[in-house]
Amino acid sequence: MTCELTITNAFGLNASNAPHLVQKANMYKSSIWIETDGRKVNAKSLLGVISLGIKKDMKITLRAEGSDEKDAIDGIVDMIQNGFEH
Repeated sequence: MTCELTITNAFGLNASNAPHLVQKANMYKSSIWIETDGRKVNAKSLLGVISLGIKKDMKITLRAEGSDEKDAIDGIVDMIQNGFEH
């Protein structure tokens, strides 16, 4: 399953909110990837996520493969759209 979205958080996906995304990704059994600017990292890897340098208004693609891929995408998208509050 794939979903494209734009990061609207004022700080992008930085060291303070990336751990929330990684924790959320690790709640799911599926393999989850984040892609942007031709680079792809495991969403369950904090260093990988931070290494993408995702800033406000950047577009990313989330990809999930596995038994709970829809729940994974929905949960992560919801968290991002709510300012990493979950």
